[in-house]
Amino acid sequence: MCRNIKILYNFQPPTTEDEIHAAAVQYVRKVSGMQKPSKANEATFEHAVAAIAGVTQQLLDDLVTQAPPRDRDVEAQKRQARSAERFGRAVA
Repeated sequence: MCRNIKILYNFQPPTTEDEIHAAAVQYVRKVSGMQKPSKANEATFEHAVAAIAGVTQQLLDDLVTQAPPRDRDVEAQKRQARSAERFGRAVA
């Protein structure tokens, strides 16, 4: 699966509709193999994005956890450290 897909569940502040929409767009692009659909496929593409965003929102709303919410800044630092280790760059 794509390495760029980010966890959306259990964050403080909660995941926004924009983040869910962006994840849905990324998924549809990956599955369809289209970065940007043609005019003929645009409505189908957007329908798929809306459907996946809706299901994702429902999933996030229905999940239950006892774990404390994740901190977005801490998670970003972890991603940067993994990237630096993987690609041999210094972390700023």
